[in-house]
Amino acid sequence: MKAKATSLGHPIHPMLIVFPLGLLPVASIFDIVYLYTHNGRWADISFWLIAAGVIGGLLAAVFGLIDWIGIPSGTRAKSIGLVHGLTNVVLVVLFLVSWVMRRPDPAAPELLAIILGFVAVALSFLSGWLGGELVYRMNIAVDEGAHADSPSSLSGRPASEKASGPRPV
Repeated sequence: MKAKATSLGHPIHPMLIVFPLGLLPVASIFDIVYLYTHNGRWADISFWLIAAGVIGGLLAAVFGLIDWIGIPSGTRAKSIGLVHGLTNVVLVVLFLVSWVMRRPDPAAPELLAIILGFVAVALSFLSGWLGGELVYRMNIAVDEGAHADSPSSLSGRPASEKASGPRPV
């Protein structure tokens, strides 16, 4: 099933998830460094990484919702997509709460604010697995008939056709 929200022939949602998927766990890693060193600069950097990750997560969620709406009702994919999306919303909210808790002094966050980030990162593993289940197991957001010799998405030809010409290196 092809994604509903695309750009240049590719789904937008997976293009955007790389930002929160990278920024938010790195924020938690920096929190660990802060806890170990007690150097507030690490916590301050974490504060700003969380802000950027939450914004990126909310933007990715918009395109994920558009794609989820396009999944046929009553299917396993629709149910898994719902759990995937809700899990992502919960983890973004946990990071948002963590960020708000840090606002009074970003360089010295409360332990609870840091723990919320750790819980959210743990949830991201579940959500990532569910997203993988949708794409790799159920072919959600994959062009119908896609194969190893499909033509470029910029060609305007269906993925089911065989690419012509020399193979790129």
